[in-house]
Amino acid sequence: MALRRGSVLAVLPLLVLTLFLVGCPKRPATTAASAPAPAPAPAPAAPDAPVSPPPSAAAPTAPSPSAPGPAAPAPTPAPAPATPPRPSEFRAHDALKDVYFDFDKYDIRPNDARTLDTNAGWLKQNTGQLLLIEGHADERGTNEYNLALGERRAKAAMNYLVSQGVQAPRITIISYGEERPVCADKSEACWSQNRRAHFLVKER
Repeated sequence: MALRRGSVLAVLPLLVLTLFLVGCPKRPATTAASAPAPAPAPAPAAPDAPVSPPPSAAAPTAPSPSAPGPAAPAPTPAPAPATPPRPSEFRAHDALKDVYFDFDKYDIRPNDARTLDTNAGWLKQNTGQLLLIEGHADERGTNEYNLALGERRAKAAMNYLVSQGVQAPRITIISYGEERPVCADKSEACWSQNRRAHFLVKER
């Protein structure tokens, strides 16, 4: 009995080895490692071409002086305003008659409008004459008030003449208020002579 067990144990390893060899046949390899193809010889290196420096930020250059253009014409000075003639340069003329006003008024009355029509006709025929219209008041009222009233009377006479065709640039006005009366009596008859517009002329 001990002999049979010893022979089984001796055969068993041989049997296991046989089964291993029969049951696991060796497979062929499907991928073969191939040596890499020889690389072509490198071409001789070309001599280095000169490398231009990268463009740098251009330094600001001074603007070239441009050719001078035609000089701008000098501005023409405005003509100085004409100096009005002095009142002392004017003289009375027989063809020009005074006109008169009611107390504290500067309206042109109908009879005085006819006088102004005659004055306008003469002035239009004598275009070389400049005209000065003086405005006057009687002594009643303050100096300041009478100066303003005399100016309104002179303007009223001027506006009427202009409406009749006399050129406004020919006319100058001035007010004397109560300073140059033609009559000094303290009466309405005298005061009515002082409330007037008086006309004087001079050659251009």
